[in-house]
Amino acid sequence: MSDQSNEPVPAATILLLRNGLNGLEVFMVVRHHQIDFASGALVFPGGKADAQDFDNALLPHLHGAAQQPDMRAASVSAIREAFEECGILLARPMDEEALISGKRLAGLQHLREPLNRGDLSLIDFLQQEQLSLACDGLTHFAHWITPPMMPKRFDTHFYLAVAPTDQIAVHDGYESVDSTWITPQEAVRQAEAGTKTIIFPTLRNLEKLARWDTPEEAILAASEATVVPVLPWTEKREDGQYLCIPPAAGYAISEQKMPDRRSP
Repeated sequence: MSDQSNEPVPAATILLLRNGLNGLEVFMVVRHHQIDFASGALVFPGGKADAQDFDNALLPHLHGAAQQPDMRAASVSAIREAFEECGILLARPMDEEALISGKRLAGLQHLREPLNRGDLSLIDFLQQEQLSLACDGLTHFAHWITPPMMPKRFDTHFYLAVAPTDQIAVHDGYESVDSTWITPQEAVRQAEAGTKTIIFPTLRNLEKLARWDTPEEAILAASEATVVPVLPWTEKREDGQYLCIPPAAGYAISEQKMPDRRSP
């Protein structure tokens, strides 16, 4: 019998992109220190999928969603989390092609907290506001699964999306206590300098994102690539323990020596 308690929890995260003064920038938030996963770290907005993200009642309110239920729910989770955590809403008025305006979005900001608390369901929100989620605005970028040896496991899909120019991203003050638009190169530099904490999967995806100069280039490349699931594993070698990922996943590195945790 399998250990259901250690099964990875479905999750999604979103890399919101824009053209900045120094090229491609991505929106990142700093996790609250009391959050039980990646506390204090610089991360992309995202989180665990809710049961409601799988609800078939959402189908009339999804534009361009995947047919496969788990992938459909992952895209819903990514859009919902982006709204709850940073106030960006990738959605359209029903039967319209354009995303909602910044002015319309401003009138919806008071609903972020009720959605986050579960006082307002996603389907009720979409029905009462007559909105459809722009799942076609997401491009699948990566798929990471937490290794079995970790106490908390997630099965996380990463998506790229261009942030609407008239929508303002801002952290929620609860799960996230700070936020920034930053180039991937600068985020990696700060991680290497020790001024920011960035966990292994986030750092690898920042390195990959740094290959492109514009959101359009990154999204085109991702749309043409095959996403290889990444389930890291450890290997014991003569000089220590290594954390490894599949080379086929296309990251800059496929192994990293782990710090020696032995007492001096």
